[in-house]
Amino acid sequence: MPSSPPAGARRRVSRSQRERDILDAAVDLFSEHGYGHSSMDTVAERVGVTKPVLYTHFGSKEGLLLACISRARSELLEATTAAAAAASTPEDMLRRGTRAFFDHLDARAPDWKLLYAEAGVAADALEEVRAQQTDFIATLLRAQSPDTDDARLTGWAQVIVGACERLAVWRGQEPARGGLPERESTQVSSEQATEYLMEMVWTGLAGRDGGQFPPP
Repeated sequence: MPSSPPAGARRRVSRSQRERDILDAAVDLFSEHGYGHSSMDTVAERVGVTKPVLYTHFGSKEGLLLACISRARSELLEATTAAAAAASTPEDMLRRGTRAFFDHLDARAPDWKLLYAEAGVAADALEEVRAQQTDFIATLLRAQSPDTDDARLTGWAQVIVGACERLAVWRGQEPARGGLPERESTQVSSEQATEYLMEMVWTGLAGRDGGQFPPP
């Protein structure tokens, strides 16, 4: 019979799993305490590895932060791509993609709290997220309206991404901030936020004469 591992022995995991564990711990710590107030020692302790292991995987504390953001960016693209692929009409495509955006931010709230909280350190990474989503949306719009010039498609995509981002930031605010009366709250659902965007954006797209975006 195979012998049992000694009590207290460290479980062997794959490199990819170890990296996921480190990223999960880093996101939690950076979100809880702030990037500037979190140390590599604390991350290593939470994961159960030595600090040199962190440097072997990510090079530096900033490299660890950027890896957290890179993972969040990839997961966001996967979520929105899968949602759009299931759509049956142009309107459904935009609605599903927008809803997936808000749902994903809710499901991975610490990742996105970290991204916006550390925008000064990760300004370039945040802009890469915006560029990724802009390119994605412009590509979807191009498939529905192939005769529209690229500048116009990119402009539409910029508007959609900007609106989604501001809605996401607004949803994350505490109630009664920004001069809102106490009875009003920014805690709207992802479904409500999607409807707010569709009411503004889809009205314009669907109303284009001769366009490929037929009214619902």
